[in-house]
Amino acid sequence: MAQADTLVALVKAASTGDHTTFQKSAEALIQEERGKGHRILADRLEKALQSVSRQAPLFQSQVVRQGSAGSSPQKDLIVETTPERSLDSLVLANNIREQIQEFIEEQHRSELLHAHGLSPRHRILLAGPPGNGKTSVAEALAFELMVPLIAVRYESIIGSFLGETAGRLRALIDYAKTRRCVLFFDEFETLGKERGDTHETGEIKRVVSSLLLQLDELPDYVVVVAASNHAELLDRAVWRRFQMRLELPRPTRSQLTAYITAISERCNVKFGLAAETMAKRLLGLSFAEVEEFCLGVVRRAVLDQKVDDARMISTSRLDQWKTRLSPKNQERSDE
Repeated sequence: MAQADTLVALVKAASTGDHTTFQKSAEALIQEERGKGHRILADRLEKALQSVSRQAPLFQSQVVRQGSAGSSPQKDLIVETTPERSLDSLVLANNIREQIQEFIEEQHRSELLHAHGLSPRHRILLAGPPGNGKTSVAEALAFELMVPLIAVRYESIIGSFLGETAGRLRALIDYAKTRRCVLFFDEFETLGKERGDTHETGEIKRVVSSLLLQLDELPDYVVVVAASNHAELLDRAVWRRFQMRLELPRPTRSQLTAYITAISERCNVKFGLAAETMAKRLLGLSFAEVEEFCLGVVRRAVLDQKVDDARMISTSRLDQWKTRLSPKNQERSDE
């Protein structure tokens, strides 16, 4: 059944209360989208249908995910997830956001670029200290492109025998080529180290060479996102493979203010202190550390039933935060 007919049948069934036809039409639409490779859209439709099924017993979804009967060997090398974080939910500098939006637009309008003999950019390198949003950006890219996020499992990729790592890397790349997706390499320096480093073995150098060749072979519908906390360790040839290179520094005070405000609204807890005041006290921390702090206040506020005014909790936690164990404090104690 053509998609137009499916949609018409779906609307008619919903308007007339025909549960059986609605169920069949919705399942047909899901299968049709999955067959086109629109896996994220199909998953969202299926999830919505299942939520209806829980409310109405007649709506029992019988959609079977394609490929769920068994897993390929490549599945051991990755963690595949459905992204839930949008780009709008991230606190980013304007210039960073604009560049990412351009990247997304090129992917969405790839057919127009292809018609003019051009390809959309599909390789992006994210660098900066840990906890400042590199993984979140990768997830947001997958969300905006409506494709799965495939994160590489290094413990499964890296082997102890000659050629083993390169072989597994090849299997991973071959698997990614089978669909539109965002392929995410966290801590990319693990694979892409500088080949001129005299401390590295010949095996690592061969892995880097193999990686470069395979990155070149990836089609432009596979978006590669590499994140590195130590970009200075990356091989110079690796740098050239990435068409977009962005640095995500520690957040500014204004960014932290917006981030704290968003957490307060999302958790429906009033911290009792101005977000600007908290941001000033927490300046220098990463987004991840600030989120950890705020959620600690939220947990205590919920347990103490102080969600409408958590000022005392926020003030107390700010004082405690000064004495927390940190790498710098640990270095001082070792001296």
